[in-house]
Amino acid sequence: MSMPAIRPVTTIEELWALPEDGTRHELLDGVHVVTPSPAYGHQYLVSRLHGALTRALDGRPDLVTLASPADIVLGPRTLVQPDLFVLRINPGSPPRSWSEAGVPMVAIEVLSPSTAPRDRGAKRRIYQRAGVEEYWVVDMDARLIERWTPEDTRPEIIDERLEWRDGGTTLLVLTLDQLFGAPAPGR
Repeated sequence: MSMPAIRPVTTIEELWALPEDGTRHELLDGVHVVTPSPAYGHQYLVSRLHGALTRALDGRPDLVTLASPADIVLGPRTLVQPDLFVLRINPGSPPRSWSEAGVPMVAIEVLSPSTAPRDRGAKRRIYQRAGVEEYWVVDMDARLIERWTPEDTRPEIIDERLEWRDGGTTLLVLTLDQLFGAPAPGR
């Protein structure tokens, strides 16, 4: 008995046609990527950062913080699922679908051993090319955040205090000790 031929997924439509399987599917410049569920520590940190952003944006109906799963389309062959992201929206007419959401203002990926090369490489280039204002790569092991803007060739390394601004308005001030927890003695 022969195995059925498996056709590669190269378009967003083919990606959306896949059966739900509990994993995260992305299309990175036409390359289909499947990621298993993240580890507990990863999700715990995503939750802490999501809470900090949500509190910081209270009173800003034009900005919303969301977490994946989300089908963020950044090109005809590019669909990403950032761990967290901030959208700039029209409060009087918020998006009704992912296709209306547009390009995130901020995209955030918390590194996992299996995703680190992709998050720092292909996904970074995709976010920069799409015009994401800030891309944060959160490294739990090194206890730092790499902040990228579209024009950067190297990231800003944040290892003490994250300050995020929209124009001249400070939106978030967060020490990394607050985010990661105080370092262990002798560390």
